[in-house]
Amino acid sequence: MGLAGVTQTASAQSDGLDLPPALTADSFHPVDPARVRIGQLLFFDPILSGNRNISCATCHNPNHGTTDGLSLGIGEGGKGVSINRTPGTGADRIKKRIPRNAPALWNLGALEIRQMFHDGRVTHSSDYDNDFATPAQEWLPEGLSGLLAVQALFPMTAQFEMAGDPAENQVAGAAYSRIDEVWPIIAKRIRVIPAYSDLFIQAYDDVDDPLDITITHVANALADFQNFEFQSYDSRFDGYLGGDLNALNDSEKEGMALFFGKAGCAGCHSGPLLTDHDFHALMLPHFGPGRTRIWDTIVRDVGRMSFTDRLEDAYRFRTPSLRNVALTGPYGHNGAYASLEAMVRHHLNPRESFETWTPDNLILPEVPWLAHADFLAFEDRLERARLSAQLDIEPKNLSDEEIDQLVSFLGALTGEASTQGRLGRPSAVPSGLPID
Repeated sequence: MGLAGVTQTASAQSDGLDLPPALTADSFHPVDPARVRIGQLLFFDPILSGNRNISCATCHNPNHGTTDGLSLGIGEGGKGVSINRTPGTGADRIKKRIPRNAPALWNLGALEIRQMFHDGRVTHSSDYDNDFATPAQEWLPEGLSGLLAVQALFPMTAQFEMAGDPAENQVAGAAYSRIDEVWPIIAKRIRVIPAYSDLFIQAYDDVDDPLDITITHVANALADFQNFEFQSYDSRFDGYLGGDLNALNDSEKEGMALFFGKAGCAGCHSGPLLTDHDFHALMLPHFGPGRTRIWDTIVRDVGRMSFTDRLEDAYRFRTPSLRNVALTGPYGHNGAYASLEAMVRHHLNPRESFETWTPDNLILPEVPWLAHADFLAFEDRLERARLSAQLDIEPKNLSDEEIDQLVSFLGALTGEASTQGRLGRPSAVPSGLPID
């Protein structure tokens, strides 16, 4: 893999399997402890949202594997957290479901990560002379520490995630003018809070006064916290890679042999993070609003194509890492399957699963005023034909027992102490706003 600090272990060859190198502390970008502390507070602080009512942790809840436990999330206007979150009431109720499933945050600070989001719309690039290709194009702030810091900027600008409606607050109004006009407003909110400004002055050499605090400092702190907090490489599978051949039980070992052999899972889920960092079409059924391109005439989600504008990228989505996968359902870019077993079965026969899929596979809170549009694309004959014409994986024949073994192995990818986090949830945040 060419990754610093990663070596093949003796146990990885013990059963004749081509197992990945181990993930270690050296596999991650370094972090600054003072910035990690600031990032922890910001991650749980609703101050970053337009209406000061939703934080990063609302949709990336550590108690739900750093996701929200829903197929499609409920962002701005909702009430509560994770699977208990409701769509709100009255004038403040949600206007749209979040178009895609909330991605897990495990190991996003790894050196090998090359892009962020389901469609990879945040990636390294020289296109805009700022080292990144993003929705902000040439307006991305300077000095961002890496992809994780860049990614942290965009939920703040999204109307249905954190920004809110333009008529409600200054942040959302700025987003409709130009995306980079949002971030100075957020930075000002932070620097006028003395507890925050003092922490930034202590943590950053280029911050001597509250007026020096920019969105770059905010994003870099969020990135360092997420990198530090959500590193996870202490699963029983890691123990096996490290030489403990008894770390996995017989069923998990059989599942591992299937994963790296007959089932072909490692064709895409390879390397220390169990992802090839590429994009594939799996024929997952479409529902909800989708991340529809602004010029598209129908509600749909064309995946990677929405970023590249290349027809060959239509309906392809990024291969997720499988570490802690048992904690991070529902599964797929839109959470099409609530259970891990159902998602595995879809991979084994995508066409049949697509044709027989029903909405009872979802964890999708009822939103009566949006129900009429939830399955428009799913019921559209032409869109179904377009989606089902793209498929990048071959069907596999596994018995029910083999599927059970494969799911058992996926469970062995769950970290132990790491899944509890390191700093955890703060008891309070400097803004004084309530924590979810």
